Amino acid sequence: MADDGTPGGFAGRLGATVEDAGDGAATLAFEVRDEHLNPAGTLHGGVVATLVDTVMGQAVRSTTGDGEVPATSQLTVTYLRPGRPGPLEVRGRVRTRGEHLTICEADVEQEGRALAHAVATFALLER
Repeated sequence: MADDGTPGGFAGRLGATVEDAGDGAATLAFEVRDEHLNPAGTLHGGVVATLVDTVMGQAVRSTTGDGEVPATSQLTVTYLRPGRPGPLEVRGRVRTRGEHLTICEADVEQEGRALAHAVATFALLER
């Protein structure tokens, strides 16, 4: 994570900011702009997938030591309704932490309504 609250990498380039991360949970803020929309005029599913992957990665990182690096090994996103331009809240949390694998969940909301739910498995790699 960068010092300015951006998660770095692709999600940071999209404009996501880390609002909170610690104790196996994380929250991202994101402003949906025109460049994030698909041809139908709704939030592109790839942006949603990036946001949930990033927030869950941040949640896992809040539980790891210096020598461990989480890597996504499985990601399932269920899209519940289309997103529109405006602010999003993305929350992730660690559900189960094993020795080598960690299971997480994430939710995306806009104006208090669920847009997507995701589940992921992260492998814990050694640096």
